[in-house]
Amino acid sequence: MSGVLASIPSPSTGVYHVGPLTIHMYGLMLLLGIAACIWLTGRRWVKLGGDWDLVYRVAIWGVVFGIVGARAYHLLTSWNQDSAIHAHWWGPFAVWEGGLGIWGAIPFGLAAGAVVVHRSGNSVLLFMDAVAPGLLLAQGIGRWGNYFNQELYGKATTLPWGLKIDATTGVLHHPTFLYEFIWDLLGVVALLLVDRRFKLRPPALFALYVAIYTAFRTYEETLRVDPSNHFLGQRVNFWVSLGCFVVSIAFFIWWQFLHTPKEPKEKKPQTKKARPVPKGPTMAVPRGRVRQRG
Repeated sequence: MSGVLASIPSPSTGVYHVGPLTIHMYGLMLLLGIAACIWLTGRRWVKLGGDWDLVYRVAIWGVVFGIVGARAYHLLTSWNQDSAIHAHWWGPFAVWEGGLGIWGAIPFGLAAGAVVVHRSGNSVLLFMDAVAPGLLLAQGIGRWGNYFNQELYGKATTLPWGLKIDATTGVLHHPTFLYEFIWDLLGVVALLLVDRRFKLRPPALFALYVAIYTAFRTYEETLRVDPSNHFLGQRVNFWVSLGCFVVSIAFFIWWQFLHTPKEPKEKKPQTKKARPVPKGPTMAVPRGRVRQRG
């Protein structure tokens, strides 16, 4: 009895009706995460001398392409695992029911944002460091959407904070959404502290963000029991996460400590040639008509 009381209950539904409105909690958590990312990134970018307008423009394009990339990754890697995809003709587009892969969201969103930043004339690498803590904060908040959908939970556990799932009566599960949420918040604090106390070469902080997230995500993949394709005895996302972790750590060490950035070539100032002043017709003054000053 005490084990049942000492557990995390799951919401009975992830959809709530408020008058004529239908609120999908999964989508709401995504919106809250996006808003938090914009807020934190905007504050950091303004301190670096930037403006809020660029942050808003990057957010619009980054979110649109991020969702497209996230859904595309899920469809490619879980097409034969997610039954909701085949339930209706609109199944592949039903992002409000879950099924967004962070491994597709970040590259697509980052590419779209980089184009916007580059066209504005600002530094893409500097903006990557500015947005890094915000992205991790958004990912942590977004995990609560999995809680309302009762998805992406972990293996069975007897721990007092086990998660109750309606589909598995009498069995408690690791609340992996909560683990990742706590880890991401700690990661945000770590990134902000590192950025404040150390001088990093952009985008070194972004590389640290990837390393921090994937360090725990790799372990988390060993806990999750949701349907997934496997490779060499591990879930596909385990290997993707592990690969990203190794690459990000290697890049950070090389970029921050071993790489000597090339100094930009000095451009000689271009001297503008003086424009010749057109001379108009001269007027001859007859002699004897010039007054003498005396």
